Parts: sequence; structure tokens; C-alpha cells
Amino acid sequence: MTTINLREFYPWYIEDQFIEVTDEVAEELRAGRRAEAAHQRRVTRNKAQYSLDCDDGIEYSACLHEPTPQELLERMELFYHLWNALNTLPEVQGRRVDAHFMLGMTYREIARAEGVDWSSVRESVRVGLTAMRKYLKENF
Repeated sequence: MTTINLREFYPWYIEDQFIEVTDEVAEELRAGRRAEAAHQRRVTRNKAQYSLDCDDGIEYSACLHEPTPQELLERMELFYHLWNALNTLPEVQGRRVDAHFMLGMTYREIARAEGVDWSSVRESVRVGLTAMRKYLKENF
């Protein structure tokens, strides 16, 4: 059995927290940390050779950080509030807002699927967003 400090492996631990794990688990944690550090070094060293418009993903991975538990909780609460606001809309309006923003459909695609004019879809989405904004201001 090996004693490890969780603070060395998980950034959300701000104080030392020691636990005993098997030798295999400790070695896997250390190997993962070494692999992550090696990857980070490669990204940092090679970053100057890539253009921002290359679309190879290295800039994204160099800037990416794992969200903290607090950030994850805030995202979950935001999703919950948006979901409640979307559910206050009438069914057709909510379906159109969802299709446009969540599914990325254009107004014309939604109108074609529903057999209506695209301007009515656009107006429905606009009114729906206004109603959602009003709901969010009143309740949160």
C-alpha cells in the first residue's frame, strides 16, 4: 500500500488529503500525471509552429482547462434556469426556439418541416426569446 496526497493529483483539493491506495493505483496516477505533463510540454514547445487558422486543435488544447466543480455547478444551474424558461413557452414556440438554438436549424428549415412561412418562425423565436428573458429577469 502506498500513501498519496490527493492534492497532487486533483486541482480542486486545496489542502493536503492523504489516502492509502494499492501500488498499482498509485503507479497509474503517477503515469497519468507524467503523460499529461509530457503532452503539455509538446503543446507548449510546438505552439509557435502552428497558425491560428490551421484548425488542427492545438491552440484549443493549449487554452483548454478542466472546469472546476464550482464551474460545473454553475453551468448546471444555468442549464436548469434556461430549461425552466424554455418550458414556460407554448409548445410550438418552445419547439421552434429549441430547434433554432439547440439543434442549429435555420428558420427556413424549421418552416419547411412544419409547413409554415419562415417569417412566422422567425417571429415566434423572437417572441419566445423575449418571454424567456422576461421570465429569467423576474425569477432569477
